[in-house]
Amino acid sequence: MSGQHSRRARAALAQMTDVDPAIAALALWCSHRDHDGETETNGDTILYGPSFARLSSAEQIGLTAHHVLHVALRHSARQAEMATRLGRSFKPKLYTLAADAIVNEALLAGGHALPRPAVRAKELIDLLPGLDTVAPNILSDWDTDRLYHALAAPLEGDPSQVNPAIEDYMLKRRFAPDVTSQGQFETQADLWSNRVDQALDLGRSAGIGIGPALLRFGDLPQSTLPWERHLRRLLLRAVSDVPRLSHKRPAARWIAQDALARQAGTRHAAFQPGMARDRKRPRILIALDTSSSVTEMQLELFAAEVLGIQRRSDAELVLLGFDTEIHSRTVLDHPDALKRLDLRTGGGTDFACVFEAARDCAPSLLILLTDLDAPVPPNPPYPVIWAVPAPIARAPNYGTVLVMDR
Repeated sequence: MSGQHSRRARAALAQMTDVDPAIAALALWCSHRDHDGETETNGDTILYGPSFARLSSAEQIGLTAHHVLHVALRHSARQAEMATRLGRSFKPKLYTLAADAIVNEALLAGGHALPRPAVRAKELIDLLPGLDTVAPNILSDWDTDRLYHALAAPLEGDPSQVNPAIEDYMLKRRFAPDVTSQGQFETQADLWSNRVDQALDLGRSAGIGIGPALLRFGDLPQSTLPWERHLRRLLLRAVSDVPRLSHKRPAARWIAQDALARQAGTRHAAFQPGMARDRKRPRILIALDTSSSVTEMQLELFAAEVLGIQRRSDAELVLLGFDTEIHSRTVLDHPDALKRLDLRTGGGTDFACVFEAARDCAPSLLILLTDLDAPVPPNPPYPVIWAVPAPIARAPNYGTVLVMDR
């Protein structure tokens, strides 16, 4: 790969200002290089292969815009972050498929020509049962991460399998991944978010390209923390051995004041309680609503975080399976415990049985994995986390809502 600016992309980049001012502005922040392989994106560098020169002028512009959006939307960095989070269960080919499909949908909305056959988010969503496929909402309601999770959903309980319809789609479209995440590159989400916002404003002012087409765009770079990190903080806060006031132990200050009063024969100071550590073993109660839409992947990630906290705090960890009643109770002491669960599915939802069980065991923390499709009981005396698989319209009036769709 040459360190010089790409000769192959020079004509397309020169015409980009007239065709799409937003993409032209973002292209200034990308590195453009020629290499001997296929055209691809690696971090903030676009590598143009020999096949790029054989495309028509319109297709060269469209393909250049495609890779500029890969850079601007941080797809290389996000792919690397997702791989770190999911580990061995991560499917990089499906992630690049989702990224390509979202980018292509945006470019087609902006009037760009793309080399055929091009993958599209609308076509992929149509292949997934039970999902909203209304075209006007795709670019605002879907992003690469959400589409990846939908594509990678376990097939018949086997996370290693990919939906045959998706496999067939990739074959028919001759799909080949064009995003890599090797080496060092800029990954600042806030910086790229500002650049994208400014570029889209420029495009709207010009009235052409993706600017006026993307009035709402869900795949913009965001500096949000993965929900696992939020969960980790909440768990640590709940099970930390924090000293508390105890009337069984006098404060050191009061002991000194009392001694001086005895020595001087003066009036004794009022008793002041001291600080003592809670000697009780913390208990985390997890209630899984088996009628909700919590996925197996979300449950595995959730359990991994909770088990990690359990090992560091020696907390007792109990999992309840419930719908309208509690139908299973399992002590989680190892990741394999999840595989031994026999949780029934279907039915309605009633939180009353969970809060009744929690009242009897006085937990340090209650976590409910649910879609909140039921009335919420009164606020209990212990902290509550509502872990929901997707954003909800209205949050409960107590507890912390943890959205697990990222």
